[in-house]
Amino acid sequence: MSTVIAQGKTGTPILRLSGVGPRIAERLARLGIHTVEDLLFHLPLRYEDRTRVVPIGSLRMGDAAVVQGEVQLTDIRYARRRMLLSRIADGTGSLTLRFFHFNAAQQATLARGVRVRCYGEVRRGKSGLELVHPEFSVVDAETPLAVAEHLTPIYPTTEGLHQLSLRQFTDRALKLFNDGELELCEWLPADVLAELALPSLSDAVVNLHRPPPDTHIESFASGEHTGQRRLAFEELLAHQLSLQQLRQRVSQHRAVPVQAKRDFSARLIKALGFELTEAQLRVTQEIRDDLSRPTPMQRLVQGDVGSGKTVVAALAALDAIESGYQVALMAPTELLAEQHFQNLSRWCTPLGVQLSWLSGSLKTAPRREAIEQIKIGATQLLVGTHALFQKDVEFANLALIIVDEQHRFGVHQRLALREKGGSEDLFPHQLIMTATPIPRTLAQTAYADLDYSVVDELPPGRKPVDTVVVPDKRRDEVVQRLHQACKQGRQAYWVCTLIEESETLEAQAAEDTAAQLQMALPDLRIGLVHGRLKSDVKESVMQAFKSGELDLLVATTVIEVGVDVPNASLMVIENPERLGLAQLHQLRGRVGRGSVASSCVLLYHGRLSENAQARLAALRDTNDGFEIARRDLELRGPGELLGTRQAGIMRLRIADLQRDIELLPLVHKTARELAKKYPQNVSPLIRRWIGDKVQYRDA
Repeated sequence: MSTVIAQGKTGTPILRLSGVGPRIAERLARLGIHTVEDLLFHLPLRYEDRTRVVPIGSLRMGDAAVVQGEVQLTDIRYARRRMLLSRIADGTGSLTLRFFHFNAAQQATLARGVRVRCYGEVRRGKSGLELVHPEFSVVDAETPLAVAEHLTPIYPTTEGLHQLSLRQFTDRALKLFNDGELELCEWLPADVLAELALPSLSDAVVNLHRPPPDTHIESFASGEHTGQRRLAFEELLAHQLSLQQLRQRVSQHRAVPVQAKRDFSARLIKALGFELTEAQLRVTQEIRDDLSRPTPMQRLVQGDVGSGKTVVAALAALDAIESGYQVALMAPTELLAEQHFQNLSRWCTPLGVQLSWLSGSLKTAPRREAIEQIKIGATQLLVGTHALFQKDVEFANLALIIVDEQHRFGVHQRLALREKGGSEDLFPHQLIMTATPIPRTLAQTAYADLDYSVVDELPPGRKPVDTVVVPDKRRDEVVQRLHQACKQGRQAYWVCTLIEESETLEAQAAEDTAAQLQMALPDLRIGLVHGRLKSDVKESVMQAFKSGELDLLVATTVIEVGVDVPNASLMVIENPERLGLAQLHQLRGRVGRGSVASSCVLLYHGRLSENAQARLAALRDTNDGFEIARRDLELRGPGELLGTRQAGIMRLRIADLQRDIELLPLVHKTARELAKKYPQNVSPLIRRWIGDKVQYRDA
């Protein structure tokens, strides 16, 4: 009787596999392997070719190969450390086996005249080619050793679990499968497989665990192996289908339709003193269309640095407030949240809108007062950090949530805030903003549950920022250039970065840099901002910089988003090679906000790697955020764009968004067709790859 798998919590318990007891099962669980089927989807990291014995004379340095020869001499040598050296030859050449960790039994095994078979990577030693700590076994002349019948898989493993054990367990699982005791259900219809020229699931799994000898190892590293593409495609398809299901589920929820007279928004536009761009007007209308419906808006608004997304968000907020509802805006850092609070206060207070501020650093009494005002509905627009979703924060009639730079939040945080608006089966509308442009294909994959708008036009008058890449040995020139700019009445930023993800170390680096610059430039007024400063101190320094009381602001990357000082025309970024392109582009966006030509100096230390050179060259060559996002995707992968902190977005086991990006259009097309023609296949496919985790995207 066969066991049909729908991978997730169902399947054949791993304890039923021969040789797996409770202790081994615990170790396998650390790898996410709970069932025999999980084991079949635990794919090798790489492969080794042990299918043929290679003549020693044909070896080249760097080869990984199986060789066989007769021991000519085995000896212990003493240099900086004790080692066992054994010389073997096969008639075509000779090489040395070198062991740093060995025992007397191994030494005795490698006696003169014994024939051995070895596997290892060929290196250059003092006396020619050698293998360091090779795997080896004695060859019996009467019973010759067989070579491997397939490429040898190397699996991801954990402490206490040897490669040999994983291969043995996988062999047993594959035998159950071949004997018909396990069945891998094929959820992709035959016509889809034929159209995409992909192998069956069964063939893909078997070939990935035990590739035949003629398989090109390079095809696995590049992702071109057909079995790899088959599973990557199915995994991406499962994620796409899960997001489509979520989108459908959200569309069945109810929300309050926002029908505003738009008097508030008209008055704000008039007070701004500048015309909105066509892109701002288009996206504003898309949002209004969403808000007018009785289902919750779920819209992602992308826009390059300085494209005016905050004004678009403010117009949406005013429509909701004018209709009698509350709005919450959440930002990932206090600095960015404070910037939003100041801008929105400046725009909305003259209209009679009541705003409140909420953050983790707010003192007890003001916090209690803010929470009370929110609860009774007196607060119409609440701005803050993650403190907004704490349990004691209750809204009277929340209709719209605006989340800025949402990839900085865990999904559960957004979910918690969304659920605060749920009352009488009504859910709030959601507007999600990001200043990190994401290529459309990638956005349609990672955010398939969201509608998608792009503010793809900069306001008139914004000048491109001139970017230069400079080595640290020219630091004095950079300092003098900065001094000259400040003496001409301009302002500047000096941004410090560190490799270590430590606010303490970054703060120390910024403090040291500020002290050094103050000594070098005693006539300049220099301020300092970093993540460990108290909120009121940080705000005081920022206000001093905005009002022109400071010439130079030394800061960590806390100023990455939200800071708007039109008079700042020069930015120096130290160690830019340590940051991704998206983050560098965000930082650079803090200058070039006024009418004066602005510059950004990327001050690097030491020698740059080829990848770092390519990234900094990309930043130097263009100010277009979408082009930078495209290059960032090529050079760093999707993590930089989507945000590595996002708990739950595209946790892929086999697929790689960067490597497999050309599959995405086919994934989108197949997801639509599968949901339409084969709806019964959708849920099992999602369970196989995501299990019961679909809720993580319900935000």
